[in-house]
Amino acid sequence: MKKDLIIEWRRTGEDTEPALPAVLAEIRMLLEMEGVSVRVVETILPPGDAAALLFNGVPVEDLLEGVEVIPPSCSSCDSCDAETECRMIRYSGEDYGAIPPDLIGRAAVKALEME
Repeated sequence: MKKDLIIEWRRTGEDTEPALPAVLAEIRMLLEMEGVSVRVVETILPPGDAAALLFNGVPVEDLLEGVEVIPPSCSSCDSCDAETECRMIRYSGEDYGAIPPDLIGRAAVKALEME
């Protein structure tokens, strides 16, 4: 298992995902207790780009089987902005505007298992 993990949160300046920093801080604390060096990087994207979460450069949908990026359904979120591209995922038949915390944790572990 790798001992280094870089989590990159690519977000727009208007991105309001208040729970994500707390989830990332918890994952960081848990992994560091296991001897893993974790660095969280926030990249501010230009308006119009879609947000993403990458683990050692790999997006969640490429790490976890059954996770796919889907076209946004504007009725499923309340943060629509005509200038911002939405990014939704589907997992186990459910659509999410924000990645659920358990999937974030699983993606972190999977990224560490990759060589």
